[in-house]
Amino acid sequence: MLDFFTIFSRGGLVLWCFPSTSTLFTSSVNALIRSVLLQERGGGGDAFCHESLALRHRLDNEYELVFVVCYQKVLQLNYVDKFLDDIHREFRDKYKNELTSGQFAAGFDDFQSVYARVLQASESAARANAKRPKEMRTYVESEKSKKTVSSMIVGAEQPAAASSATKSAPGAKSAKNGASAKAPAKAQPAAPAAESKKPTEAPPAAAGSNGQLDEETRLRNLERLAAKKLGGKASKQTSPTVASSTGSETGSGKRVKQKTVWADSKLSRAEMEALDRSDDKPTGPNGASDSGEAAADPALIKQKRDMIGDLKELSVQPVDSADAGDDDSDSDGAADAGNAAPAAGGKSGGGGLFGMFRGLVGSKTLNREDLAPVLDKMRDHLVAKNVAAEIAGKLCDSVAARLEGRTVGAFSTVASTVRSAMTDACLQILSPRRRVDILRDALDAKARGRPYSIVMCGVNGVGKSTNLAKIAFWLIANGCRVLIAACDTFRSGAVEQLRTHVRRLAAAYPPESDGSSYVELYEKGYGKDPAGVAMEALRYASTKRFNVCLIDTAGRMQDNEPLMRALAKLVSVNEPDLVLFVGEALVGNEAVDQLVKFNQSLADMSQSEQPHTIDGIVLTKFDTVDDQVGAAISMTYITGQPIVFVGTGQTYTDLKALSASAVVNTLLR
Repeated sequence: MLDFFTIFSRGGLVLWCFPSTSTLFTSSVNALIRSVLLQERGGGGDAFCHESLALRHRLDNEYELVFVVCYQKVLQLNYVDKFLDDIHREFRDKYKNELTSGQFAAGFDDFQSVYARVLQASESAARANAKRPKEMRTYVESEKSKKTVSSMIVGAEQPAAASSATKSAPGAKSAKNGASAKAPAKAQPAAPAAESKKPTEAPPAAAGSNGQLDEETRLRNLERLAAKKLGGKASKQTSPTVASSTGSETGSGKRVKQKTVWADSKLSRAEMEALDRSDDKPTGPNGASDSGEAAADPALIKQKRDMIGDLKELSVQPVDSADAGDDDSDSDGAADAGNAAPAAGGKSGGGGLFGMFRGLVGSKTLNREDLAPVLDKMRDHLVAKNVAAEIAGKLCDSVAARLEGRTVGAFSTVASTVRSAMTDACLQILSPRRRVDILRDALDAKARGRPYSIVMCGVNGVGKSTNLAKIAFWLIANGCRVLIAACDTFRSGAVEQLRTHVRRLAAAYPPESDGSSYVELYEKGYGKDPAGVAMEALRYASTKRFNVCLIDTAGRMQDNEPLMRALAKLVSVNEPDLVLFVGEALVGNEAVDQLVKFNQSLADMSQSEQPHTIDGIVLTKFDTVDDQVGAAISMTYITGQPIVFVGTGQTYTDLKALSASAVVNTLLR
């Protein structure tokens, strides 16, 4: 029933395979290595499917071995997992000396009999289990029997004790019966004189089991009492302060708002004038204020030199004050990959994320029980940093599969080993499998006499048009002539928004002496077919010798089938060079659903035999997430495609390239 089985090392040396001369499964095994082993997706229990085959694997981290079994995916073989475990154990036991010494000269030809015996035993056990009727579990074996009263109140001993003590205390009964409330009060010892002066000021609270308030309730009551005492004084003192800070009073008693003076601002005079929206500001030649466009153009002309060449890498600033002065971080707050592990080791001793696991030290082989508490803590930490819960679980499972069976050194902790493995896994995910060099591809397309086309797609409100203008500004700064196609014929104001961007870009890059412009907008209004508008725009770009054509599309939810079908039609009809998905850095679990459904729709609804799916990601609003940078991990994990651009601000120069080391350092800090 099994078509193929092989054992090879992490270095690529094939130790044994069945059948020995088969080369039909080479592409499937290579696909497993590229998509699963190298992309840190080896922790799941699901089979990897390639064409008509299903592949499962086991890792041996002690001897750096990989066991792979291959069979037809239409078959439901429930004994494959047991077979992999048994064959793994048999191979280790039989060739332990050879694997330890690294001497493979003798070969493993005598393993054929062991393979046949283990496979036959696994198939026989599977047939026996299939014929045996499934027995119903007893009540003792069920999960319901384990839900006792004591198990349901685990972790809530103090609240339970407090509530039971409140019910059984004499004071609690006296609250219901006024006559019996006086007798326990007389039996109580006399309170100190200092406390008996103001008996009514303390707010009522539940007593603990010993008749006294717990610490949390006592602090809460003190805060309420302080707020009650200072409430009247604070309201009287704040009113003149607010009046003086917000404006001045005229003779009639009305308050007039004063102009805001940016005394400590580091902006230039031109930028301050561009931000000024006062009524007495001079207007343009048409009688309207030109502050939104003309005044900002000198600043753009001054800053466009910074956009020449490759984009600068994104630097994530540290958030914690304790991390700001860390010696292991760079001047811009981002540490490189080599310093990531030492920086974490310094923090773990001070009670950081892994401080509670400092005692797990020793020279021993790691197993699931050793890794479970550390990985649970790591999973919660990744979810708190905005990594999707499903992706965080798969990452931790992949790290567990990589570390299980590995020997920890005498001076290494389990926590540091897990953190180092997680750092390598995240760096591997963020490192692109292929390089997306738009400038090089645009020049290559120019040499062939055609424009390089880029389609921007995504959900509503993520910033497609704004970041399209940023990309256009970067391309123009590098000598490319850009045509922007307004293919969002659905949303009101979409064409006007692009028209404003083009006018501002044209002011920063005026036309040449021969009249050729660096940027131009191709529009056909609203209500038109987006695929047809894109086709006409590409034809116009080829005629007018534009180097790049940026195609803007309408925002759409991933569950809107008519709009997703229209997007798939636009991509399949025009065959763009690059399809970029624009996603927000704010989303967590939603990023997984968006990318999966966009990719699936482009594949299922395409009219071509080889559908064009998402080629890269534009991550927007990255400056709004502080240190919660997990969306970058979630998006790249789903598609395996690189993050090409990162949007970080509101100006055209706020476009960066992703720095994997900076993101990983911030993620695991």
